[in-house]
Amino acid sequence: MEKNIFVKVLLIISGIIGIWIGYSLLFSPVTFEASAGINLGEDINLLSEIRAPSGLLLVSGIIIILGAFFSKLTIYSIQLSCLIYLSYGLSRIISIIFDGFPSEPLQIALFVELLVGLLCLFALLGFYKKELN
Repeated sequence: MEKNIFVKVLLIISGIIGIWIGYSLLFSPVTFEASAGINLGEDINLLSEIRAPSGLLLVSGIIIILGAFFSKLTIYSIQLSCLIYLSYGLSRIISIIFDGFPSEPLQIALFVELLVGLLCLFALLGFYKKELN
């Protein structure tokens, strides 16, 4: 896949966000969630549920960044980024429908997730358009 500067920057930003959030939730979930007004307390089961998917997010962020530098990974990195960010954003919309609006930091997260996800979708569609021509 031919990479332009837009795709490289998008993958780097997307990967850094994934690594940052994954790392933060894996190694300091109480502090990270407190920044959004969420009190996890000391519930071991809840902490386990928070930490478990964070490893996947951390590793996904690494794979996404690698796609900015290794052409063989680029399309997979864009697909992975699209999947992660759009699924998080759409899941937050479902949560708003069922549960109401969350705190402002979580609303900002929703906006960022949808923005990054849609930009990745745009890049993905551009790739497929080039393949069809």
